[in-house]
Amino acid sequence: MSAAAGAGGERSPVELARAALAGSEAWLVGGAVRDRMLGRASSDVDVVVAYEPERAARAVARAAGGAACFSLSDDHRSWRVVARDRRWQVDVEPLRAETLERDLALRDFTVNAIAEPLDGGEPIDPLGGVGDLRARRLRMAGTEAFADDPLRVMRLVRVALELELEVDGMTLARARSAAPRLAGVSAERVFAELRRILACPRASTGLSLLGEIGAGAVVLPELEALHGVEQSRYHHTDVYGHTLEVLDWTIALGEALRGAGDSRALQTLAGIPGDARGELAALLDEPLADEMTREQGLRWGALLHDAAKPLTRAVAEQGGRVTFIGHDVRGAELAREALARLRASERLRAHVGALVRNHLRLGFLVHEPQPLSRRKVFAYLRACSPVEVDVTLLSIADRLATRGERSQEAIAAHLELARALLRDALEWRTNGPPPAPLRGNELARELGISAGPRLGELLEALLEARYAGEIATRDDAVAYARGLLGTV
Repeated sequence: MSAAAGAGGERSPVELARAALAGSEAWLVGGAVRDRMLGRASSDVDVVVAYEPERAARAVARAAGGAACFSLSDDHRSWRVVARDRRWQVDVEPLRAETLERDLALRDFTVNAIAEPLDGGEPIDPLGGVGDLRARRLRMAGTEAFADDPLRVMRLVRVALELELEVDGMTLARARSAAPRLAGVSAERVFAELRRILACPRASTGLSLLGEIGAGAVVLPELEALHGVEQSRYHHTDVYGHTLEVLDWTIALGEALRGAGDSRALQTLAGIPGDARGELAALLDEPLADEMTREQGLRWGALLHDAAKPLTRAVAEQGGRVTFIGHDVRGAELAREALARLRASERLRAHVGALVRNHLRLGFLVHEPQPLSRRKVFAYLRACSPVEVDVTLLSIADRLATRGERSQEAIAAHLELARALLRDALEWRTNGPPPAPLRGNELARELGISAGPRLGELLEALLEARYAGEIATRDDAVAYARGLLGTV
């Protein structure tokens, strides 16, 4: 069957392209051919034509019943057709050389340089991509592949991860030589590849490979700066190793919430009721920003949560303990700066910044008398909102990746509190904070005070008292506020 068959008997994008371009000089190339050979579904289809691509693209759009059709690049005369429900897309581009074989030689990797006639026929494979697929090998299409487009250095990592391929030695060497030139690639293109690398199940492996070939220092220096930053005896690795472990745990927890993945992660979540796990999984699946889900946003939080540790590291004069005081506050700023450099949206910057800023809060609460008072719970949720659920999950991953001195005792206490706070956080996210018992102007009139910071403090205190169950009615609220003012 062709790639990505539509639901309800609808034709796949490959079938639509074949119907629309029958009898013309057109070839299916790249990912759709490769993915079918690997037994993978594909919703993105690339077609090369030996004539005007706009005419071909509009024919595909008509065959699809009015799909969107627009130009991608004036320089390369590429066009894109996108289904109305956005489930698939077809990119149409002209031959970039005199022949199809020479066109394929201009592509990035041999596994992406396989074509087949759109009307049907044997694969056209001048570079041996089929053999490389069988050998699970990723090899550059030509010696100038990375010189032609340095972004291919990052694409090498992403494709190797997504397809589980082993990178050829010569290809790796060429990528390493080209890595410094990533500095000249647009931030938007770099971010698009980083997003996809971080979305992979083995994202930490990809980030390690980025570092090994010199790309990490160019595109994500905040991560590379963590190498060799030693921590206290409560940690078992440096900040770089810890960060990748936190990322691994974040991914494992997401998989466990769907009933799959690492048995240790499944055991970690065992104390959370099934309905709550379902709510957590649904929340992580929600769209966030920049074509990412909340789960993928959480991975960015894991990646950057300790980014400021190199800037805040100190050694106490007494006892020689290593500290990173303020790395949460400075880290939130650094995370926002990194994402701004990558041209991420303000929504993502704010979300990740909030995760980094609040990732220590739950750990501090472990040392409070248990179970926590409702006032302490309110303060936690109020401070962490709107990432109260996400950051609680991040704190679990952070704690599980900290296995130094007395780690088992600390992990057990942290998990017990986190499970309870997750239930509160889910309820808070569903219902929001308790409604104010009366409006600010009403409270000001009752107390005979003017609007200002003090009135705001009183209203906040009323919300906290109501959440704690200490007041219920309007009269309760006025009496409580008068008590705070000392006017009873």
